[in-house]
Amino acid sequence: MSPEIMILIILVGGMLLLMAMGLEIAWSIGIMTILGMMLFVGQSPFRLAWNSWSTTNSFVLTALPLFILMGSVLGNTGVAEYLISGVNKLVGSFPGGLATSVIVANAIFGAMSGSTMAAVSVFGKIAYPAMEKEGYHPELALGCIATASFLAPLIPPSLVLIVYGAWQGLSIVSLLAAGLIPGLTLMVLLMVFVIIRVKLNPSLVPPPPPTVSWHEKLIALKEILPFFGMILAVLGVIFTGIMTPTEAASAGAFLSIVLSLAYRRLTWPILMDSLLDTAKVTCFALFIMAMAIAFSYVLNSAGIILLVSNSIMGLGLGKYSMLIFFYIMYIILGMFFDTWSMLFLTFPFVMPIIVGLGINPIWWGVVYVMASEQALVTPPYGLNLFVLKNVIPQHSIGTIVRGSLPFFIPLYINIALLMLFPQLALWLPSLLGR
Repeated sequence: MSPEIMILIILVGGMLLLMAMGLEIAWSIGIMTILGMMLFVGQSPFRLAWNSWSTTNSFVLTALPLFILMGSVLGNTGVAEYLISGVNKLVGSFPGGLATSVIVANAIFGAMSGSTMAAVSVFGKIAYPAMEKEGYHPELALGCIATASFLAPLIPPSLVLIVYGAWQGLSIVSLLAAGLIPGLTLMVLLMVFVIIRVKLNPSLVPPPPPTVSWHEKLIALKEILPFFGMILAVLGVIFTGIMTPTEAASAGAFLSIVLSLAYRRLTWPILMDSLLDTAKVTCFALFIMAMAIAFSYVLNSAGIILLVSNSIMGLGLGKYSMLIFFYIMYIILGMFFDTWSMLFLTFPFVMPIIVGLGINPIWWGVVYVMASEQALVTPPYGLNLFVLKNVIPQHSIGTIVRGSLPFFIPLYINIALLMLFPQLALWLPSLLGR
């Protein structure tokens, strides 16, 4: 066994051991990074401080807390109630009306927050009680809420794509634009899936509600118009180049506060809670990012990344076989790691292979988001499972999992469409000239 493989086993094994002992993933990575620097690279552990600073000292990354604040304010103030109510009047006539409404509302909310867990928390609090009251089957309702949140990291502004782009030096505008059409196709596929399930098993949902008049639909359109206005304003200035993503994020955070004040839902305690939530999520993401990139530096300095990448390339797999291999890898890793951790731990190995195969990194970023987001509802460590369980404690994790797994079908179909038709992700960036 080569020395590089031995070092890899020691570092990864130590990290997994620390995690099994209950230490959080960022600290586990950081400890093994320090040991790796001292024992295998021959550098001072103070190098970790420099790596962490150089990683997070990015103007592009300042968009991250601003978009998080935007979603936190809208979620904590409860103005999403107006969004769900309006959408339900417009699309609630479809079979499984409230379930399809949750999917559409998730797409709109995702375009204002970019956060999966925020979407799960908000819709768990607001939508599930209404679905339970109307008589929706718990597994259908819980699965719909847990998996419709997959739309948040696809439809811009995507927090994962922003961090990925900043790390890899890619155009943030191109990445955000690339996620839009696949996000919309996933929304449609989720809706079609719900409609088919309800047609095959009508007992999953209550009897159809009374028909909504055109007058009521016009009122509903008025209810969701402010949300569409905010989305168009933020994405419009990004895609037209009027503002950078960071400037647009600050405008979006300001507009979310204005909208919450207009609905008379914003209070000082809610604003403080939103700011605290923003700090927590931002620190969580950037701490993992800093530690994982420093860990990658150790692996690269020890020659491990080059060895592993060359070994995988030496298997002689074609482009599509390699993509399927990576996808299966993320299914397995998703049982134990979240989206952020998988991004930072695997991409030092994966990106040289992606580039070597001539795969567009913009397209790959969108594929990764879809491949990794299922980790949020994959037992035993799916974060969305625990968020939803915390919001709706009367149902078990098992019930949430059983409700969520069938919704992987439209997700897999969407990935297959993206592999067959890459222009679904690349057409809009090329149209914008990015």
